[in-house]
Amino acid sequence: MANKRETHCNNQVDTFAEALATARQMQQNWLTYGVDFVNFYVEDVDGDWLETWGHDEILGNSQLDAIKEFLVSHDSVAAKVRQHLGERSLFDFAVNLEESWRISETSDRLSAVKNLLAGEGHSIDTDDIRLLDLVDSLVVKLAEIL
Repeated sequence: MANKRETHCNNQVDTFAEALATARQMQQNWLTYGVDFVNFYVEDVDGDWLETWGHDEILGNSQLDAIKEFLVSHDSVAAKVRQHLGERSLFDFAVNLEESWRISETSDRLSAVKNLLAGEGHSIDTDDIRLLDLVDSLVVKLAEIL
Protein backbone atom coordinates (compact mmCIF):
# COMPACT_ATOMS: atom_id res chain seq x y z
CA MET A 1 0.00 0.00 0.00
CA ALA A 2 2.77 2.43 0.89
CA ASN A 3 4.54 1.59 -2.37
CA LYS A 4 1.45 2.56 -4.42
CA ARG A 5 1.20 5.85 -2.57
CA GLU A 6 4.88 6.65 -3.22
CA THR A 7 4.47 5.81 -6.92
CA HIS A 8 1.39 8.05 -7.12
CA CYS A 9 3.24 10.91 -5.42
CA ASN A 10 6.21 10.44 -7.75
CA ASN A 11 3.89 10.59 -10.77
CA GLN A 12 2.33 13.80 -9.48
CA VAL A 13 5.77 15.32 -8.87
CA ASP A 14 6.89 14.31 -12.38
CA THR A 15 3.76 15.83 -13.91
CA PHE A 16 4.26 19.04 -11.96
CA ALA A 17 7.94 19.18 -12.96
CA GLU A 18 7.00 18.84 -16.65
CA ALA A 19 4.41 21.61 -16.37
CA LEU A 20 6.92 23.84 -14.59
CA ALA A 21 9.56 23.19 -17.26
CA THR A 22 7.04 24.04 -19.99
CA ALA A 23 6.06 27.27 -18.23
CA ARG A 24 9.70 28.25 -17.81
CA GLN A 25 10.38 27.59 -21.49
CA MET A 26 7.37 29.72 -22.44
CA GLN A 27 8.59 32.53 -20.21
CA GLN A 28 12.07 32.31 -21.72
CA ASN A 29 10.63 32.44 -25.23
CA TRP A 30 8.62 35.49 -24.23
CA LEU A 31 11.72 37.24 -22.91
CA THR A 32 13.75 36.28 -25.97
CA TYR A 33 11.24 36.92 -28.76
CA GLY A 34 8.79 39.37 -27.21
CA VAL A 35 5.24 39.20 -28.47
CA ASP A 36 6.38 37.02 -31.36
CA PHE A 37 6.83 34.12 -28.89
CA VAL A 38 3.20 33.32 -29.60
CA ASN A 39 4.29 31.93 -33.00
CA PHE A 40 5.75 28.96 -31.14
CA TYR A 41 2.44 28.11 -29.48
CA VAL A 42 -0.30 29.11 -31.94
CA GLU A 43 -0.34 27.48 -35.34
CA ASP A 44 -2.27 30.15 -37.28
CA VAL A 45 -1.45 33.25 -35.28
CA ASP A 46 -2.27 35.67 -38.10
CA GLY A 47 -5.62 34.04 -38.94
CA ASP A 48 -9.04 34.96 -37.62
CA TRP A 49 -9.09 32.19 -35.00
CA LEU A 50 -9.74 34.61 -32.16
CA GLU A 51 -12.73 36.22 -33.85
CA THR A 52 -14.28 32.85 -34.75
CA TRP A 53 -13.49 31.05 -31.50
CA GLY A 54 -16.53 29.07 -30.39
CA HIS A 55 -18.54 29.76 -33.54
CA ASP A 56 -18.10 26.20 -34.82
CA GLU A 57 -21.31 25.07 -33.14
CA ILE A 58 -23.24 28.15 -34.22
CA LEU A 59 -22.23 28.50 -37.87
CA GLY A 60 -23.66 25.94 -40.21
CA ASN A 61 -26.39 24.92 -37.77
CA SER A 62 -29.52 24.43 -39.87
CA GLN A 63 -31.83 24.28 -36.84
CA LEU A 64 -30.51 27.60 -35.57
CA ASP A 65 -30.84 29.11 -39.04
CA ALA A 66 -34.47 27.98 -39.24
CA ILE A 67 -35.20 29.44 -35.79
CA LYS A 68 -33.57 32.76 -36.69
CA GLU A 69 -35.49 32.96 -39.97
CA PHE A 70 -38.73 32.24 -38.14
CA LEU A 71 -38.09 34.81 -35.42
CA VAL A 72 -37.56 37.62 -37.94
CA SER A 73 -40.46 36.54 -40.16
CA HIS A 74 -43.87 38.19 -40.44
CA ASP A 75 -45.49 35.23 -38.65
CA SER A 76 -47.87 36.38 -35.92
CA VAL A 77 -46.26 34.13 -33.29
CA ALA A 78 -42.81 35.46 -34.19
CA ALA A 79 -44.10 39.03 -33.91
CA LYS A 80 -45.54 38.28 -30.46
CA VAL A 81 -42.24 36.72 -29.37
CA ARG A 82 -40.30 39.79 -30.55
CA GLN A 83 -42.75 42.07 -28.76
CA HIS A 84 -42.48 40.00 -25.58
CA LEU A 85 -38.67 39.99 -25.70
CA GLY A 86 -38.51 43.77 -26.01
CA GLU A 87 -34.88 44.86 -25.75
CA ARG A 88 -33.50 41.36 -25.19
CA SER A 89 -31.19 40.01 -27.88
CA LEU A 90 -33.08 38.08 -30.53
CA PHE A 91 -29.91 36.23 -31.55
CA ASP A 92 -29.16 35.12 -27.98
CA PHE A 93 -32.77 34.02 -27.61
CA ALA A 94 -32.51 32.00 -30.85
CA VAL A 95 -29.28 30.32 -29.70
CA ASN A 96 -30.80 29.44 -26.32
CA LEU A 97 -34.01 28.29 -27.99
CA GLU A 98 -32.08 25.98 -30.29
CA GLU A 99 -30.21 24.52 -27.32
CA SER A 100 -33.50 24.02 -25.49
CA TRP A 101 -34.97 22.29 -28.52
CA ARG A 102 -32.34 19.54 -28.23
CA ILE A 103 -34.07 18.34 -25.05
CA SER A 104 -35.81 15.11 -25.93
CA GLU A 105 -38.61 15.15 -23.34
CA THR A 106 -41.52 17.31 -24.49
CA SER A 107 -42.43 18.49 -20.98
CA ASP A 108 -38.82 19.47 -20.25
CA ARG A 109 -38.63 21.26 -23.59
CA LEU A 110 -41.82 23.14 -22.79
CA SER A 111 -40.42 24.21 -19.42
CA ALA A 112 -37.17 25.34 -21.03
CA VAL A 113 -39.03 27.49 -23.57
CA LYS A 114 -41.20 28.96 -20.78
CA ASN A 115 -38.09 29.89 -18.82
CA LEU A 116 -36.49 31.46 -21.89
CA LEU A 117 -39.51 33.60 -22.61
CA ALA A 118 -39.94 34.59 -18.97
CA GLY A 119 -36.37 35.85 -18.88
CA GLU A 120 -33.58 35.56 -16.41
CA GLY A 121 -34.60 35.99 -12.81
CA HIS A 122 -38.35 35.96 -13.51
CA SER A 123 -40.63 33.22 -12.32
CA ILE A 124 -43.56 32.07 -14.36
CA ASP A 125 -46.94 32.52 -12.77
CA THR A 126 -49.50 29.97 -13.92
CA ASP A 127 -52.03 32.79 -14.03
CA ASP A 128 -50.12 34.47 -16.84
CA ILE A 129 -52.29 33.00 -19.59
CA ARG A 130 -50.84 35.19 -22.35
CA LEU A 131 -47.30 33.97 -21.69
CA LEU A 132 -48.40 30.35 -21.48
CA ASP A 133 -50.35 30.71 -24.74
CA LEU A 134 -47.30 32.26 -26.38
CA VAL A 135 -45.12 29.39 -25.17
CA ASP A 136 -47.57 26.83 -26.55
CA SER A 137 -47.84 28.65 -29.88
CA LEU A 138 -44.06 28.95 -30.15
CA VAL A 139 -43.52 25.26 -29.41
CA VAL A 140 -46.11 24.31 -32.05
CA LYS A 141 -44.45 26.59 -34.64
CA LEU A 142 -41.00 25.23 -33.83
CA ALA A 143 -42.29 21.69 -34.18
CA GLU A 144 -43.57 22.63 -37.64
CA ILE A 145 -40.38 24.25 -38.90
CA LEU A 146 -37.90 21.93 -37.26
